[in-house]
Amino acid sequence: MMDETESRYINPYTDYGFKYLFGTEPNKEFTLALINALLKGEEVIKSLTLMPTEQLGDTKEDRRSVFDVYCENEHGDKIIIEMQKADQQYFKDRSIYYSSFPIRQQGVKGQWRFGLKAVYTIGILDFVFDDDKDDKDYFHHEVKLMDVVKKTVFYDNLTYIYIEMPKFTKTEDQLETVFDKWLYALKNLPRLLERPAALQERIFQKFFQVAEIANLQKDDYARYVESEKIYYDLDGAFRSATNSGFNQGMKKGMAQGMAQGMAQGMAQGLEQGRLDEKRDTVKRLQQLGLSTGQIAQGTGMTEQEVQSLMQASD
Repeated sequence: MMDETESRYINPYTDYGFKYLFGTEPNKEFTLALINALLKGEEVIKSLTLMPTEQLGDTKEDRRSVFDVYCENEHGDKIIIEMQKADQQYFKDRSIYYSSFPIRQQGVKGQWRFGLKAVYTIGILDFVFDDDKDDKDYFHHEVKLMDVVKKTVFYDNLTYIYIEMPKFTKTEDQLETVFDKWLYALKNLPRLLERPAALQERIFQKFFQVAEIANLQKDDYARYVESEKIYYDLDGAFRSATNSGFNQGMKKGMAQGMAQGMAQGMAQGLEQGRLDEKRDTVKRLQQLGLSTGQIAQGTGMTEQEVQSLMQASD
C-alpha cells in the first residue's frame, strides 16, 4: 500500500475525503454523475439537492444517525450514500435502519394516502459479504422487495445498491462503461500519480483536479489529514485483528468444542472469534490514542459497546 504522504489525490475511502468529494455543494456534480452511473440507467437523475446528513428520530430517546451523503433528486426521491470501510456484524441491519429515516420523514399529519417517494440506499463497500465471498464476479447488488413465489418486484420505491469494491479488478484498458470508470477512479484514486488516459470525459477532468490534495484549502487539508490518519490506523488494526484475534478465537472455541461435539464447537468458535476480534480491534485503536467516539465511528459499534470491550480487555 502506498504511504499516505506519497499520494497526489484524496483517498475517497477516508470519511472526510468521501464527504468532501461527494457531499459538498461545489462538488455536487460528481455526486450526480456517480449516482447515475451506479443506477446503471435505471433512472437518469437531472438534479440533486444535498440534505442535512444528521438524522434524528421522532423523540429525543431515538438513536441519532449520520449519513455520509444524503440528497434528493428533482422528483423528491431520497438517496443515501455510504462509504463503508470494514465489515460489521450488523451492517445490513444498519443499512435498513438508515433507510427508515427518509421513509418516516415523508409522513404528514391529517389525511394522507401514504404515497411515498422512492428511497435509494447506496453502499460502496471496501469488503466482501461473507455469504457472497466465493462468487468473484458478482459484486453489484441491487435489492428490492420481492414476491418470493413469482420472483417479481413487489415494491419498486425502495432500492438498496451495494458495490463490493474488492471484487472490482478491471484494469484501465478494460474499462468500457461510465460505471466501470467511476469504480476504477474510486478504487485507485489514492494510488494514482496522474489522471488515467481512459478517463477523458469532462467530469473526470474536473474530478481529478478537485481531488488533488495540493488544491485543498488549509482547513480542509487539516481535516483530511486527520481523517486519513484515522483511516490508516483503522485499516492496520482491522488487518491485525483479522489475522490474529479472530483466528485465535476460532482455534480456542473449536478446541473447547471438541469435547462437546464438533457442530457445537464450531458455533462457539465463530462466536468467540467475533468477540475476540472486536475486543482486539478496540484495544489496538485505544493504544493508538483514538477516543471512544472515534473508535465507535470507525467500527460501527455504539460507544457503550466500545466501553464494555475496553473494560473487558483491562
